Amino acid sequence: RAVYGDHPYSRSDQGTRQSIAAITQADLEALHKAVFGLGGLHVAVVGAIDAETLKKKLDMVFGDLPQNQTLAPVADIEPRLAQHIEVNYDLPQTSLQLAWPGVKRKSADFFPAALMNEILGGGTFTSRLFQEVREKRGLAYSVNSSLVNQDHADALIVTTGTRSDRAAETLGIVRDVVKRLAQDGPTEAELAATKKYLIGAYAISNLDSSSAIAATLVELQLDDLGIDYMQRRTGYINAVTLDQVKAEAKKLLTAEPTIMVVGPPLAGAGKG
Repeated sequence: RAVYGDHPYSRSDQGTRQSIAAITQADLEALHKAVFGLGGLHVAVVGAIDAETLKKKLDMVFGDLPQNQTLAPVADIEPRLAQHIEVNYDLPQTSLQLAWPGVKRKSADFFPAALMNEILGGGTFTSRLFQEVREKRGLAYSVNSSLVNQDHADALIVTTGTRSDRAAETLGIVRDVVKRLAQDGPTEAELAATKKYLIGAYAISNLDSSSAIAATLVELQLDDLGIDYMQRRTGYINAVTLDQVKAEAKKLLTAEPTIMVVGPPLAGAGKG
């Protein structure tokens, strides 16, 4: 709610006790009618079936659906940054999330931002956040950053959890890592290694099973990337220059983030 206000993105996807209890059969029927339209259908099929047989199967399963969905419109929204939010709970572990501006999936800056994010904390064991927070200091088991691309909002999110008595220290280190990347950018060696990783890991992460291939093909449709995106992707990554990544780090990471803390009150250090 602090980040998105009254926008639908502020709602829990699990609902609340009150909202779930109030759902009626008529609500479910209305939702089904609104959602299940051919205009919103994306299909990916992987396996031993030819196109003509598949067409007949798809017509049999989906042919009676109405043409259009009747979904309520959702407005675009910019996450509210430059906030410090603490939810005080007496817990042994404190959860930390920090939100910076993001970049749209179709933006020309997407691949420089994606490479920058991977260097910052994109999930590999070589990221700067992983090295500083976990490897050098043992403050957290997991620390990562991610580019969040939703239909109506974008953000760069850093997430970790640590012992509550060291939460302020951890927060300060995260902010310092981000500040240094924003000021100086990555090195040539970091960029080269990250390009190699992102290119090589795609098949392992996205194409290692029939279900993974199908999910990837649907994702390409949802993002409107084109059927030949997998052939073009390597070229997009290799074309990114060090100056582009440095510029993207400065543009996104110099903004004042929203910081969200769940746990005992911080000691005061590291609030930034």
